[in-house]
Amino acid sequence: MVEMENDRVRIGDANIATIGALMGEPARAKVLMALLDGRALAASTLAAEAGVAASTLSTHLSRLVDGDLVSVETSGRNRYFRITRPEVADALEALARLAPAQPIRSLRQGTHAEAIRRARTCYDHLAGRLGVALLDALVDSELLLVDSTPDAKSDPILGLGRAKSYVLTPVGKARLETLGVALDRTSRRALTRYCLDWSEQRAHLAGALGANILTRLLELGWLVRGDRRIVKVTATGRDGLEAEFGITPDTWH
Repeated sequence: MVEMENDRVRIGDANIATIGALMGEPARAKVLMALLDGRALAASTLAAEAGVAASTLSTHLSRLVDGDLVSVETSGRNRYFRITRPEVADALEALARLAPAQPIRSLRQGTHAEAIRRARTCYDHLAGRLGVALLDALVDSELLLVDSTPDAKSDPILGLGRAKSYVLTPVGKARLETLGVALDRTSRRALTRYCLDWSEQRAHLAGALGANILTRLLELGWLVRGDRRIVKVTATGRDGLEAEFGITPDTWH
């Protein structure tokens, strides 16, 4: 609620019910989850993902665009939609941690569920068991330093995400630059940040560094995109991940 007092705008508490209503409708929830890999998808693709007619989806997409959760891009006669910003993806991941798992009713669904947990994209960075293993490897190799606040473990009031952060070390900078990972310090986006992985309940690396590492692994052919958010490790990737980061298949397979 906004009130005026002495020509000064007063803004009330966050209206989470509005966002909850936008995300909570089943068809819109499926659209948002389909867009969680950070790519722009056509309306026809999203209609198939949501299981609704194109005319029905158009209404849902309009509401998501009006709510600033999804943006639209036009290319020729087609319109493509994507999540507007990382904070939307963060909210979806947080909801996924709270939500009950959907029942698996077929072998195909079971295979997909396992692949999602093994390795997937979370907006523009790597998640799942492979994402968690990557962050662990970066810390174990001292490419990233864990910077914890004093008494963070004994202070539950700090809350998740405030208890620690990750700092890129000089060794890490040199190693990642040698690998070809972009380390643009001019970006306004935080270089390192972490998400709590909804399937593993452990942290994976986000921020500009997390995004740039995923981009480079795809460029190298170590990873390839699969169905929806799934990513797959290639034979070259298995060797590269083990040689470069010490990540063996048993940690993520």
